[in-house]
Amino acid sequence: MANDGENAPIDRFDQLILAALVEDGRMTVTDLARRVGLSKTPCQMRMRRLIDAGYIRGFRANLDLAKLGLDHIAFVEVKLSDTREQALRAFNDAVRIIPEVEECHMIASRFDYLLKVRTADMTRYRAVLGERISALPHVASTSTFVAMETVLESDR
Repeated sequence: MANDGENAPIDRFDQLILAALVEDGRMTVTDLARRVGLSKTPCQMRMRRLIDAGYIRGFRANLDLAKLGLDHIAFVEVKLSDTREQALRAFNDAVRIIPEVEECHMIASRFDYLLKVRTADMTRYRAVLGERISALPHVASTSTFVAMETVLESDR
């Protein structure tokens, strides 16, 4: 395995480490090493290299958002009035600071972006849409789809 940071290729052991951490990000290095078939120090060095190279972006708690009262999910199609690079950058920078927007994807379709928005309820969603999303740079129109049930959601 090369030691050149972001361009470092990953091998079978690295893939095993990543798979194990996706399954249990709180696993101790000792348990991780045992699971992937390495001793502790080489496993720890590989994990550090995977972090430094950007393969592992961080560790976080996987929360039950419904228990926290955040079980209203809406998907929002956003059409921009301007899709030149400067307008796209302005939209991208502004959408990142709206805490209710969990995901934002540029889409190759009849609209420009698809947002996943999580709020406590429809009243809060309407406020976020009206006050924050519609006010984003270059927004021409939006269309909302409310999720009735989450069947599958990634923990990654």
